[in-house]
Amino acid sequence: MFDPKLTALLPDLASYILVVTEGSFTAAAKRLNVTPSALSKLITRLEHALSCKLVERTTRKLVITQAGQKVYDQAVVMMNAAQQAVEVSQSEHLDPRGSITVAAPEAFLYSVLQPHVTSFLQQYPEIQLKLRAADGEIDLFRDGIDVAFKLTDKPDENLVLKEISKTNLVLCASPAYIESRGMPCHPTELAEHDCLYLAETSRDNIWDFVKEDAFFAVTVSGRYAVNHSQMRLTGVKNHLGIGIFHDFVVQNALESGEVVEVLADWTIKSNYHGAIAMQYRQTQYMPTRLRVFIDFINRKLFPNTFYKSR
Repeated sequence: MFDPKLTALLPDLASYILVVTEGSFTAAAKRLNVTPSALSKLITRLEHALSCKLVERTTRKLVITQAGQKVYDQAVVMMNAAQQAVEVSQSEHLDPRGSITVAAPEAFLYSVLQPHVTSFLQQYPEIQLKLRAADGEIDLFRDGIDVAFKLTDKPDENLVLKEISKTNLVLCASPAYIESRGMPCHPTELAEHDCLYLAETSRDNIWDFVKEDAFFAVTVSGRYAVNHSQMRLTGVKNHLGIGIFHDFVVQNALESGEVVEVLADWTIKSNYHGAIAMQYRQTQYMPTRLRVFIDFINRKLFPNTFYKSR
């Protein structure tokens, strides 16, 4: 049973969430229609009540302490639960309505989800859908995400998991490029080719290949690097070199013959391959808008089978 005294902290915690998300006392105070000094005193009162420092105040910026981040994460959970409590009371007599925030890797968002967005919004005119391209780590609680799609072998164990499909990485080039430069027969031969890679991190031009007990890490190079899958695919179609893609990105191009697979008998290893997982928070009372979105995605995507070369 919770301490009734804690209820007095809830308004202060809600204000603290706004301070963190806005990034300054001034911006948060404007949203709350109070003065920055009054808001600063409120946060000081909360710090005394919790016996910990939440923020470091400087003239240039607001720095959240380690304890402050933990308090923020839990406060967001509490506010989400409060919002769900309100929505549960309305869900039985209201059509699905409200906002849903969905995060997914850029390539999956464009190639797989995007074709279904219009029909979903047409079917549920009272729902606002916010899509975020997120190729890094996604924290649903911290980032205010309702549903996250992840390409990973290690889904978050604290969330509900719906595995939509599997995805592999495919190495591709245009037929004209292969005719001009030759078809690589071994991963090490890629060092002699023009390759298109992401160029986001220092290791993006090191490609890992596995076949049975053999493993090769090949450093590639090329004149064109871009961290956008469709732009990279356009470059490959225009004969700029060899690129790595998720199978769902190049499925149509492979089937049409615009590109051909390279080193099909090798497996490409990466942090972004394995299961295509849809994840969301476990809750006994799921908002209607979220339930209809999850059901819609299940109907649209679960039967799909992406291109498989092996």
